[in-house]
Amino acid sequence: MTVGLVLVSHSAKLADGLAEVAAQMAPEVPIVPAGGLAEGGIGTDYDQVVAAVQRADRGDGVVLLYDLGSAQMTAELAVESLPDPEAAVVADAPFVEGTVAAAVAAQGGASRADALAAATAAGAADLEAPAATQGADAESIELVLHNEVGLHARPAAVVARTLAGMEADVSVVLGDQEADAHSVLALMSLGARKGDRIEIRARGAQATQALEAVKGLVEGNFGEA
Repeated sequence: MTVGLVLVSHSAKLADGLAEVAAQMAPEVPIVPAGGLAEGGIGTDYDQVVAAVQRADRGDGVVLLYDLGSAQMTAELAVESLPDPEAAVVADAPFVEGTVAAAVAAQGGASRADALAAATAAGAADLEAPAATQGADAESIELVLHNEVGLHARPAAVVARTLAGMEADVSVVLGDQEADAHSVLALMSLGARKGDRIEIRARGAQATQALEAVKGLVEGNFGEA
């Protein structure tokens, strides 16, 4: 089982598109769009949101994300009307970034509380490297990106998922920027493209394994055809 997500938007196209993007990074997470009015116009539909929550709930709870203020009200009313209101929670988070962060966290096995925390923190992705990756005992390797899209959404999510649970602090360096390799949004913010040379730094009990894991991903083009 995994935490489910419901995307509440005034636009069906916006909700559907964001669900499609997030699903690329979290293929095992139920992500259900609930956008637009039932008749096809712009707005939010209470009944549609309730149905979406029921579809997304696989037993580990649901996190709802919304685009604008009135969508928040619809989401909160839907949660309050559930037989068990504790089964779902509305995230006060940026719609796109929060959805991506929550989806990746859920894909990695995060609890509902942790997925909610990931969404809430998504608006402030920090490009400062964790202090633990710097120092005389830190290990590092340099790699060149050969995949077509570089460290964009799906590859960044693959890196973050691969490192989840490892006893190592890992960062990625591009030029004068350094990002936490456990954060999809931070990795994407580097703007690393095909042909860029990046440095991977790691420190901790599994630093060597972490570096080898990232090396394998890069050399395998993150599984891209």
